[in-house]
Amino acid sequence: MLHINDMTYRIGGRVLYDSATIAIPDSQKVGLVGRNGSGKTTLFRLIMDELSPDEGAININQKHRIGTVAQEAPSGPESLLDTVLAADTERASLLAEAETATDPTRISEIHIRLADIKAESAPARAATILSGLGFDETEQQRACSEFSGGWRMRVALAATLFAEPDLLLLDEPTNHLDLEAVLWLENFLKRWRGTLVVISHERTLLNRSVDHIVHLEHGRLTRYAGGYDRFEKTRNEKLVLQSKMQARQMVERRRIQAFVDRFRAQANKARQAQSRIKMLEKMEPIASVVEEKTVSFEFPHPPPLSPPLIALSQVSVGYEPGQPILRDLDLRIDMDDRIALIGANGNGKST
Repeated sequence: MLHINDMTYRIGGRVLYDSATIAIPDSQKVGLVGRNGSGKTTLFRLIMDELSPDEGAININQKHRIGTVAQEAPSGPESLLDTVLAADTERASLLAEAETATDPTRISEIHIRLADIKAESAPARAATILSGLGFDETEQQRACSEFSGGWRMRVALAATLFAEPDLLLLDEPTNHLDLEAVLWLENFLKRWRGTLVVISHERTLLNRSVDHIVHLEHGRLTRYAGGYDRFEKTRNEKLVLQSKMQARQMVERRRIQAFVDRFRAQANKARQAQSRIKMLEKMEPIASVVEEKTVSFEFPHPPPLSPPLIALSQVSVGYEPGQPILRDLDLRIDMDDRIALIGANGNGKST
């Protein structure tokens, strides 16, 4: 279990976490949401023990392995497949020891443990993950150094998933992924058997892959059951109810205060007035709904232009002579068109 207990953390005089408390049981899959700059990534650094709380504590089972995607993408001469396989450090260590061990008892122990962790099936499992993230069999045998930074970050993600940590922390894992890889990742995380905490702006991932949402707001952590859509509905209902209850309480407080002001000086009503004062003192104030700041803007309407805005007829384009990336394009775009351009990475969308 991940247990955050009464944690306060400040950065540059600003309070990011104010007595935040939450417990995430083993095997629960959680989406961590909150406004940009509210401290979501900072929470991961606190969990990873890269930062220390000013007050309170974060408790994790010391036997649990924590996994997160490395900030530095792998860029060495090792193949993609070997890079991912190396992420299972226990398997790699046992295989290395097996090559030099001479004691029959220890050799037996090594092979029993390798069987327990299903070491023989590891290459196939690593290849499946790489394939899901967009690498074919040939690419999996190429060196990491041959790929761009975005593709190498996919390898880093594959390595983290392959290692199967007990607690998986993912910060915007769909960055650098195309649509097919995003869909694969959603299904993979849905089947994840360990504990998962994921930060994402992908609503579909937060609806399909997690069973709880933890909302970071005003330095506090609040858990909601279900995916993002259910969280949004439940939170809105909660805020409406809170606003109504606060308004009713204000009316009641004014009514009681009016009684006190009217009768506290009268001897025959003094005891009742004093009783009302105690009622006011015991009444727990219901906080007003404080909406986070929003920015409103609008795009000016452009003047009408003669159609078509863009017309392509049998267009081919590329960066090297005789090697077009896009061939024989026929396309017309008018002012009222709304177009989503999708495709695998490297297929020419930016071109």
